[in-house]
Amino acid sequence: MHASSEILWSAFPAIIETSGLVRFRNWVNQRYSLNLSTYEDLYAWSIEEYERFWESIFQFFNIDHDGVYGNVCSLGTMPQVRWFEGLSLNYAEHIFRQKDSRRPAMIALAEHLPDREIPWQELEDISANLQSYFDDCGLLPGDRVVAYASNVPETSMAMLAAVASGLVWSSCSPDFGVAGAADRFAQIDPRILFASTAYSYNGKVFDRRSEVLELVAKLTSLKRIVWIEAYGFSAPVMEDPRFEIFSSLARGDATSLRFVRVPFSHPIWILYSSGTTGLPKAMVHGHGGMLLEHLKYLVLHNDVRPGERFFWYTTTGWMMWNFVHASMLAGATAVLYDGSAAFPSLDHLWSRVEVHGIEHFGTSAPFLVACMKESRMPGASHKLDRLRSIGSTGSPLPPEAFSYVYQAVGNQVWLCSMSGGSDVCTAFVGGCIERPVLRGQIQCRALGVDLEAWDDAGHAVWQTLGEMVIRKPLPCMPVFFWNDSGFDKYRASYFEHYPGVWRHGDWIEITAEDGIIIHGRSDATLNRQGVRIGTAEIYQALDGIRELRDALIVNLELEGGDHFMPLFVLLREGVEWREPLQRTIVETLRKSCSPRHVPDLVVPVPDIPYTISGKKMEGPVKKILMGEDPSKAVNAGTMRNPGSIRFFIDNREQLLSR
Repeated sequence: MHASSEILWSAFPAIIETSGLVRFRNWVNQRYSLNLSTYEDLYAWSIEEYERFWESIFQFFNIDHDGVYGNVCSLGTMPQVRWFEGLSLNYAEHIFRQKDSRRPAMIALAEHLPDREIPWQELEDISANLQSYFDDCGLLPGDRVVAYASNVPETSMAMLAAVASGLVWSSCSPDFGVAGAADRFAQIDPRILFASTAYSYNGKVFDRRSEVLELVAKLTSLKRIVWIEAYGFSAPVMEDPRFEIFSSLARGDATSLRFVRVPFSHPIWILYSSGTTGLPKAMVHGHGGMLLEHLKYLVLHNDVRPGERFFWYTTTGWMMWNFVHASMLAGATAVLYDGSAAFPSLDHLWSRVEVHGIEHFGTSAPFLVACMKESRMPGASHKLDRLRSIGSTGSPLPPEAFSYVYQAVGNQVWLCSMSGGSDVCTAFVGGCIERPVLRGQIQCRALGVDLEAWDDAGHAVWQTLGEMVIRKPLPCMPVFFWNDSGFDKYRASYFEHYPGVWRHGDWIEITAEDGIIIHGRSDATLNRQGVRIGTAEIYQALDGIRELRDALIVNLELEGGDHFMPLFVLLREGVEWREPLQRTIVETLRKSCSPRHVPDLVVPVPDIPYTISGKKMEGPVKKILMGEDPSKAVNAGTMRNPGSIRFFIDNREQLLSR
């Protein structure tokens, strides 16, 4: 089944009129004597006048700053464009500008811990004490502070203290293997490491103290290590004087949190590419670019309002962790969660939405699909009357899941499918409160994002598949990659295919309604008898087969122009692999897609390989099956389930002979 123009939801006029988007458009009209009346008008203006647009974001949100800028955007081509040179500001200052004693700054939820509200004063006091500790350690703006830690308030406090001080933050979740974490952190020579003693997942608590010590041994630049004691696991007694305990640092007597205003493009944090097949690329983001982009997206596209509660299921190793904290810029309470999204059942997170009156609930396509396959009806089993939006990202959301949300959750909720990446720590395409939600379609291209679908020759295409490109610079693009002074890695990552134009690596379609459909990663696209097929088409068709829990497909280009396209399927618990199920899979793909979508072989597997950030590992599986050395094809330290790759290594010859 495919996306369509079927309308599933429209916002009430009163909600639209009081939205951040309409307030901003009215402000722009008044400021520049314009008569923009629709989202299409505003989007076109934001592209044609993109420097003025970003200046208007700066002014509309009344950014606190020092200094003056000559130009909004420097001359030159991506990736070396610079923004608002001459200005100094601080991202964290704009979070604490929203301080309000009437509501909590954060709410922390976890599998094995009681729910916890963090008042603004507590957040500020502990962040100030950590900042004082950084000063005592001799850290200076630009020094790196990293965390191998869970999604708990202590990690957030460390991040905010670092950002307020002009230090550079980077984090990994503690379920990363030591090698995967070291591959990231060793590149950037951190001075301080925050580390959880343990984390919880799927009802089990995992002691990580020995892994932390192993990681410390690999990071020779560390001056201090701060234990975050968690889940009853105390910090080990250490003779090494570099080790501290978070709780003792939190009890300092710093008077107030200080905000170090830094140049607009001064590094704020470092995010990483997946690193599944090599050393992860360390992408450095700037204070000002993140501040403007996050205010733009959260207020104008997600319509987050002061006093609301904003949740996104994430770990500290994914950009959505940073994005959750961005909701605080809009005056929202950030809701954190540590644990599995499906423990003890798929109802658990929905119950948290009910108990805490969450207005914005962010999740992933696999979570919504899993709820759909289990016929969960959260709108009937829970009181979700405060829920305004459901966000979905990480992988394409199939049309069936769009329909499911409105059948199972309710017709009042705004389904905000979005797509972006760690590359920009935001979404290129996402929500627009003025537009209806159409089945299977992302609502809009985001303001200021000059996005098109291009064919191989670099021509824009509509209502057909193409490479997603960005034609004009954005302040949220990385300011540089770490250890890449000549911008060589940066250019190779985005600008080789179409010189001077950002190629993101997504295979997309811009629809007749100006919506967006993501068809999967273009590097995982199946080139089948001269026809390019997005893997998302395959997965969407298979989502309708209840016996299947998951699937992965690759296409191998063999000698002599031959192709071999195996489909690997993970069965639901209790389902046996039999011939009728294979016939169902083949016929479903033939009818829902086309004969070209039918695989050459369907193989049940013990598990589907995923990165820790939740991406299917089609590329590494393909490389292994094509004969590449597994140690070069995949980095087990970046995997959520490293044992899953073993099947493909052990059965390569047998699979190819079939």
